[in-house]
Amino acid sequence: MNWRTLSWLVVLLGAVTIVLPLGLVVVGSLQPGGLVTGLAPGRWNLANYRAAWAGANFPLAFALTTLVALAVTALQIVTSALAGYALARLDFRGRQGVLLLVLATIVIPYQVLVVPIFLVLRTGGLVNSFWALVLPTAANGYGIYLLRQFFLGVPRALEEAAFIDGANRLQVLWEVLLPLSRPALVTLGLFTFIAEWNDLFKPLVFAPAGNLLTVQLALSRFQERFATDFSVLMAATVISSLPVVALFLLGQRQLVRGIATTGLKN
Repeated sequence: MNWRTLSWLVVLLGAVTIVLPLGLVVVGSLQPGGLVTGLAPGRWNLANYRAAWAGANFPLAFALTTLVALAVTALQIVTSALAGYALARLDFRGRQGVLLLVLATIVIPYQVLVVPIFLVLRTGGLVNSFWALVLPTAANGYGIYLLRQFFLGVPRALEEAAFIDGANRLQVLWEVLLPLSRPALVTLGLFTFIAEWNDLFKPLVFAPAGNLLTVQLALSRFQERFATDFSVLMAATVISSLPVVALFLLGQRQLVRGIATTGLKN
């Protein structure tokens, strides 16, 4: 057995390890009791999906989660583009120190900041509001660093030509750098949207009243203390996963390109 065959076997084993649990969830969601009692399609039905859709108020949860995810994604792109451009192109005192602080926010667990964030939101009267789910993650150190690295790879000659034509820095950023940064922007947008879609922590902590129903909170309603209908829970899990899977499939080419073209530059 040569190395090429061995590498293919390892990749195949990894793919099976990842896909098999997902396949069992899909099959279990189509059968009574959530158990994979048979793979014959004749035993499958959509009763669990109808029960999950009706029992979790998914239309409301989908609408709210989509709004939150889109708002956070838009804010992160704006804040990351502005801060990334400043750290990549502006020469000011303390730039390296600011960059180190940005990198430090990446390694600090988000849960460590929960108490001060909650106090700030409470002072502003934002607890149990829509903005309590948006503002805590409106800026992200990873996004700032990602776009900074991408901007460093853009030749300065393009910006100098725009300056000669009379453009200011904001025009250079908007009309020159951002169009060239589409792969990086798509990468950041996908990561941010998927993270927000799957977030259960913020709604539980910053909206404890339970008046803001997100997709993950809707899923948690199917997990009871003494008994859980796993068939309906699996169906609800599949339903909640469809939007992010579709979004990933649409943007996977730009995602790979964005990761591949973002080099490690000083």
